[in-house]
Amino acid sequence: MIAIHPLSDLPEIRAADDLPLLLRHSLESAGLWPPAAGDVLIVTQKIVSKAEGRLVDLETVEPGPAAVELAATVRKDPRLVELVLRESSAVVRAVPNVLITRHRLGHVMANSGIDRSNIGAGGGEQALLLPEDPDASALALRSALGGELAVVISDSFGRPWRHGVVGVAIGAAGLPSLVDRRGGQDRDGRRLEVTQIALADQVATAATLAMGEGDEGVPAVLIRGLPVPAGESGARALVRPLEEDLFR
Repeated sequence: MIAIHPLSDLPEIRAADDLPLLLRHSLESAGLWPPAAGDVLIVTQKIVSKAEGRLVDLETVEPGPAAVELAATVRKDPRLVELVLRESSAVVRAVPNVLITRHRLGHVMANSGIDRSNIGAGGGEQALLLPEDPDASALALRSALGGELAVVISDSFGRPWRHGVVGVAIGAAGLPSLVDRRGGQDRDGRRLEVTQIALADQVATAATLAMGEGDEGVPAVLIRGLPVPAGESGARALVRPLEEDLFR
């Protein structure tokens, strides 16, 4: 049986905090340590970014001409737009109140994943960037926690042609983020031609049911009992290459 265990006793994370130690203490206090087979720890991007010091004071940001021009179109703070452009490889869509970019890691997302909500007291003039390398961050957490837990770093994305956000994996270690079922068979013996399962995204979305998207204050979740397939690949495997872009 698969069970979802929220870890709600973590403190407000600050730069240079020992996040693995705090997570272990939380797991221990919840009776979830030591790890068991099929355990996956899902941690929000937000606390990973905070621990890695990815907060930027907007007072220190000088917007360039491109950011100023784009900010007028999208009606956003030029300093924030400057950060968005620095973190992106392309602007996908820019209309009033909407700025969709291709992040330097390949994710197509709003504002290059830069966030100003739930970043702690006094964070009004600060913005939080994604981790520099989320797969490396996930691997570092997994290693620091003993190497037994799979780790997924989650974020929330909108989706084309659908309202609302869902949890997605932007970093992963200890499990195959993408499970390729092509070449196998369905129950009727038909060959599977295109079936690939975004396992890390499914895990992130399941965890979001317990984490919430507002003021719930649950930045980490342990999923126990998941039948994790063999193999390992980072969340980068989930990013569709540009040459396979179906909508350009």
